[in-house]
Amino acid sequence: MQIEDYATIGKKSSMQLKGDFVELDVQDDVRLSPLYNEDIAPTKIAQRTWHKTNVAALWVGMAICVPSYSLGGVLTAYFGLSVTEALISILVANLIVLIPLTLNAFAGTKYGIPFPVLLRSSFGLYGSNVPALIRALVACGWFGIQTLFGGLACHLLFSALLPSWAELGSVGEVYGFFIFWALNIWVVLKGENAIKHLENWSAPLLVIVSAGLMWWALPQIDVPALLATPASRPEGEPVLGYMLAGVTAMVGFWATLSLNIPDFSRYVKSQKDQVIGQVVALPLTMFFFAALGVILTSASTVLVGETISDPINLISKIDSPLWVGLAMVMIIIATLSTNSAANIVSPTNDFQNMAPKFINQSKGVLLTGLIGIALMSWELLKKLHWIESERSVEALYSNWLLGYSSLLGPIAGIMIVDYFIIRRQQLDLVDLYKQGGRYPNFNLAGLLAFAIPVALTLASLFHSYFVWYYQYGWFTGSFTGAAIYYGLKRNSRTS
Repeated sequence: MQIEDYATIGKKSSMQLKGDFVELDVQDDVRLSPLYNEDIAPTKIAQRTWHKTNVAALWVGMAICVPSYSLGGVLTAYFGLSVTEALISILVANLIVLIPLTLNAFAGTKYGIPFPVLLRSSFGLYGSNVPALIRALVACGWFGIQTLFGGLACHLLFSALLPSWAELGSVGEVYGFFIFWALNIWVVLKGENAIKHLENWSAPLLVIVSAGLMWWALPQIDVPALLATPASRPEGEPVLGYMLAGVTAMVGFWATLSLNIPDFSRYVKSQKDQVIGQVVALPLTMFFFAALGVILTSASTVLVGETISDPINLISKIDSPLWVGLAMVMIIIATLSTNSAANIVSPTNDFQNMAPKFINQSKGVLLTGLIGIALMSWELLKKLHWIESERSVEALYSNWLLGYSSLLGPIAGIMIVDYFIIRRQQLDLVDLYKQGGRYPNFNLAGLLAFAIPVALTLASLFHSYFVWYYQYGWFTGSFTGAAIYYGLKRNSRTS
């Protein structure tokens, strides 16, 4: 793809054509802007070193994690689907989510800009903070959940190695949480190359171990009987509505990354690399690992005498400290590769977008970590027995996929319409970092196109005949937001 050359824009800074990319030559007029810092500045061509195998490794590393393992169980237990219907829903959802993932990645690869800076085009220079902070808070929530899983794995690893640690009980889980928390923060503070190396190293290892587990588990179960297990929904109920709700929830699983994928695609060498890397790795990995979760859950009755859907608890019941220790190391690696990339990078950039001159990458990482602790404080206090509650991480995890996807869907629709239809893939890099240019401080069209679907979602919770709008929230929100934004911008200037 060839892109049009740009004339010099601004007093000093300019955009330059570099093959298939646009590069910003930063001078004083942008460098001194309150909207600019070095960490959210466009990547230089020399920094764009990721190719399709790096992108594929990123998705393998992010997709192989405890929540992905549990998706089949969530769909069968909470959405009334059979095992076969659940696996089909997971595959379909991840094929669907590839559309916003690959489309929103285009601007990051072409212009080298992170997610919140791209939002400045559709929501305004300061209005971009509204969707960016929503995305950041969802990521912080996931960061806390994944850190709980990783912390439990750390606790079980130390318990297998040190009998005195095992005596700590649930207090050891809290210690494990903060050990794993610190490990995540350390990796991201090292920068994008540390994340790339972590994913490159962990991805093949995780694939090999997952394939080994599948090979071991298959002889333990009756696969045809498992696939023929009837659904938990009321007999005779049509399957379509249940599957659509399940697909919506599964789209919500990666609706987060479908927004902030520019945070990674800004380092990719070409559009072909980002597309191939994502298309090959995401749906296959998610389907395989979810299927592994279903099969291992079924095999758990043979292995330990009871049905356990959580891989950490399943492994902890194996009567072999060596195998438990090795397995926990793998879970720690899997959770670390997911958490550092999926749940820290985005809020780090989003928080910087609020005040680039006061929040740099390091401060953004630490702020993400502190908010993650705050959001999981309830669970930590439960483990310390300071409060009693029946609420569990699993319940939180299964209930909020639909909720936050209703918020993120409109943002995805607005971004795609703005970049591909309104802007025709042409952005002014200089003005994205400066006040007084072609982008307003607040783009009312973007803010309204976001607010209206959110208001409709809230209204649907109070009217049973309109509840479908919430149940299919990512789809209804993304199409409504896209349509409203296009209607508002069609006859107006593109600023």
